[in-house]
Amino acid sequence: MSTTTTTKPQAPAKPRTLVDMNWDPITRIVGSLGIYTKIDFANKEVAECYSTSSIFRGYSIFMKGKDPRDAHFITSRICGICGDNHATCACYAQNMAFNVRPPAIAEWIVNLGEAAEYMFDHNIFQDNLVGVDFCEQMIKETNPGVWEKAKTTAAPHAEDHGYKTIADIMTALNPFSGEFYRETLHVSRYTREMFCLMEGRHVHPSTLYPGGVGTVPTVQLFTDYMVRLMRYVEFMKKVVPLHDDLFDFMYEALPGYEKVGERRILLGCWGSFNDPEVCDYKYENMDEWGKAMYVTPGIIVDGKAVTHNLVDINLGIRILLGSSYYEGWQNEEMFVKNDPLGNPVHRDHPWNQTTIPKPQKRDFDGNYTWVMSPRWYHEGEQGGGSKYLALDTGGGPLARLWSTALGNMVDIGYIKATGHSVKIYLPKTALKPEVEFEWKIPKWSNTIERDRARTYFQAYAAAAALHFAEQAFAELHAGHTKTWSEFKVPDDAIGCGFHEAVRGVLSHHVVIRDGKIANYHPYPPTPWNANPRDIYGTPGPYEDAVQNTPLFEENGPENFKGIDIMRTVRSFDPCLPCGVHMYLGNGKTLETRHSPMFGAMK
Repeated sequence: MSTTTTTKPQAPAKPRTLVDMNWDPITRIVGSLGIYTKIDFANKEVAECYSTSSIFRGYSIFMKGKDPRDAHFITSRICGICGDNHATCACYAQNMAFNVRPPAIAEWIVNLGEAAEYMFDHNIFQDNLVGVDFCEQMIKETNPGVWEKAKTTAAPHAEDHGYKTIADIMTALNPFSGEFYRETLHVSRYTREMFCLMEGRHVHPSTLYPGGVGTVPTVQLFTDYMVRLMRYVEFMKKVVPLHDDLFDFMYEALPGYEKVGERRILLGCWGSFNDPEVCDYKYENMDEWGKAMYVTPGIIVDGKAVTHNLVDINLGIRILLGSSYYEGWQNEEMFVKNDPLGNPVHRDHPWNQTTIPKPQKRDFDGNYTWVMSPRWYHEGEQGGGSKYLALDTGGGPLARLWSTALGNMVDIGYIKATGHSVKIYLPKTALKPEVEFEWKIPKWSNTIERDRARTYFQAYAAAAALHFAEQAFAELHAGHTKTWSEFKVPDDAIGCGFHEAVRGVLSHHVVIRDGKIANYHPYPPTPWNANPRDIYGTPGPYEDAVQNTPLFEENGPENFKGIDIMRTVRSFDPCLPCGVHMYLGNGKTLETRHSPMFGAMK
């Protein structure tokens, strides 16, 4: 973090003196994310925010000319965290391009694998990374008054999770020493095992293919999965009330905290968990099988659903440049002029995008990041630039739950959308009775609600997995053990895959010519969240959520940790393409060398 001070004439409540505060890289995320801000300490708010990424990956460039059957193997390497989400989405795009429909049991296996990925990833991020922002050590350092209040505040659901006070919960979240922190690490182990049972290995699955899977379905396979799943179901009966108590307390202890990380409700969800009875991967039927997903796709504007139609969602995607290090492609080839239904496809759509990198020096008055500006075009908005919506993913779960609730289409016994909420039923387990949780559409899209939704979606994924396992057993007992359908790679074709990565929307668009990939563009969730100001000056979601957010941290400029800013950014579950960073402060550098014999040595 670096700081410099400048003065900017304004007329706020108090005279404004702006302090530049920069966090580059942001810690406890994956990737090279920098947040550059101007802080108004007198009025305790963030005046300006810029989101940057210093890594160019180039997948859309080197995918050209490749065998389309290799797309899922290559694109899983985009990310070392959620590579399986990319592999799955690439297979979806290939299934459409190859006109192939996997057997039902193959789809249930994929759904079980992806449900395990949600359970694993949300667990470790929420409780080992985000949870640190709310732990005893952090609260003492940034809001000692809140810690004192926590010590005397009884936890409303103490009987469910075992912690008598809010302070006890915060202590349990302390990294490495906290009881709950350590427990979640054990949970991460068996949820990863659940994933590997279905998809072979993590992070780059070995059994996913276009047309199905290579996993051999057996009673033992699904039984091994179920044993671990029921442990997780029991765990969630503790986790949901624990986090509800913690997040509700933050609102109580810091009046006005609902404004931290709040932005206009502009959410995108591309849907997850295909229903093999409906999904045939034909573009012409995409609306029908999209609405049959077990997580409902949708665009949410000001809290209301604009559409749940995947065709509409697809056609509305625009890739704008704005403040990014690229040149435009207006003079490049148009790969797709009309979709298979005859609808016109815009030049700025991923099917037609050409990636032309233009490295340059970072300039906050010009271009300052390698992330482009994905937008969704909404004809209903007023004015030219305002029609291009800077959707966010809500960290993934907020948008998924919101869209599913409003869609009112999911009803599988374990999960029911009501139009205003999502009910999640978890059956009796070894030590706990059956429970029903209800996630209700919140008043805000803010830091706390993005984090709270993550916990509820962990329970959602577990409940969905119970249904998928039942369906897989039924297929197995009926003798339907074929897991792959043959296909032929066409000379010319287009395809698109829509999925929800752990942290939100994921799409893959492919154009095939002469049996090879002519154009390929994967768009994961973090580019939707971490993008810069676009050509119309609209800030990206990180920038928008942090800019103008109030600050509740009690430290001044000298000891400022930016905890409210960090909570906001991490609430989106950032996962920029991949690197690991460590910040020690005071200019210290840690050098660690590894010996196969002696391990890590300083």
